[in-house]
Amino acid sequence: MNAAPAAPEEHHRILILDDEEIVLAALRDTLRREQYEVVALADPFEALETVKRQSFAVILTDQQMPLLTGLEFLGEVKQIQPNATRILITAVLNLGTTIDAINKGEIYRFLVKPWLREELLVTLKNAVARYELICANEALHAQTLAMNQELSAQIARVSQQNQKLDKLNHTLQQNLQHSIELSARMVEAFNPILSSHALRAAQVCVSMASKLDLTDAERETLEIGARLHNIGLVSIPRQLIRKWLQAPEALTEAEMTVIAHYPIIGQQLAAFVSPLEHVGTIIRSHRERLDGLGFPDRIGHDQIPWLSRLLAVAVAYATHPQPDLAGESIKAQSGSAFDPDAVRAFMRSLEGIIPPRGQQEVLLTELRPGMMLAKSIYTSNGMLLMPAGQVLKEALIEKLVNHNTINPITQTLLVYC
Repeated sequence: MNAAPAAPEEHHRILILDDEEIVLAALRDTLRREQYEVVALADPFEALETVKRQSFAVILTDQQMPLLTGLEFLGEVKQIQPNATRILITAVLNLGTTIDAINKGEIYRFLVKPWLREELLVTLKNAVARYELICANEALHAQTLAMNQELSAQIARVSQQNQKLDKLNHTLQQNLQHSIELSARMVEAFNPILSSHALRAAQVCVSMASKLDLTDAERETLEIGARLHNIGLVSIPRQLIRKWLQAPEALTEAEMTVIAHYPIIGQQLAAFVSPLEHVGTIIRSHRERLDGLGFPDRIGHDQIPWLSRLLAVAVAYATHPQPDLAGESIKAQSGSAFDPDAVRAFMRSLEGIIPPRGQQEVLLTELRPGMMLAKSIYTSNGMLLMPAGQVLKEALIEKLVNHNTINPITQTLLVYC
């Protein structure tokens, strides 16, 4: 049974294991003078029992011991306290074995006997800092999960309301459309910029789908995935989202850990509506990269669903700070960040993508065919009448006019100009 992870303490607990009493005493005295809480043992099996009972920030062990080697001991420790920083002390340096242990995560660093006091203390300081960072990341992750659970409870209540609406509307498609729009409105209310990105990405996906041999189900999944791809961001503080969008290179490791979870949260939110299970799958993977350096799962190439690879290109275009340069930027990352076939599909569809435009407030009588709605239109009781991004035709304008005659539309009408 793994020991529970401990929060960082003012005086960090260090475990020392060495079968030589002189070495053990020297290490113990040195570290206690540095205000560390030290447990010094000579028996590796006693040390393992101690690790099961107490949490340690750092564990140092000698390599050459009669009962267990240091690497064997640390291998057991890793299963019990994976967060503890493990350091190997050795007099005979087998460089290949030691480096292999570091690469596999068995140990953090190694010290060669005889060591310099300064080297020992610096290594310990860095080891404790690593432990603190891991504990802080776990706490942040737990906080994110708690936020997700709270949001999930809210979505569960919304889902129950959707079921009631489904009984009233008698059609699954109407209920599905309402659920999608409800999620989109949640994103719009939380952060209008994210809503704008989602609409742009959906437009790109529709244009790409028209050039590809996709089934109707795949086209619908791709478009809905684009509209909801960033819904997971509603669980993240607005200031962190702003920092990520404006200066992603400035994010700390802990902040990037939070951001990297938003596709997972998006998948979980999409799963509340059963027809959106496939949508959730492509949402989870739309931030992965072909070279495996994306998030959250760091998968690459064919491990990334095809629709996710298409969505990744659309999102990159929709969120690029300079739309005129977005196409060239995407082409430059073909084969590394983006799938070459997805990039080619995007380039073929560029002519069908309407460049970003400003918004203009209009009267109902000023609506004309060819205009694109910049804001969704809703009935007085909150039902979607016409979604943002809809290109108006004569029949659609007539529908709005007729509805307004019976039930006046009171909201502001915005179109792209």
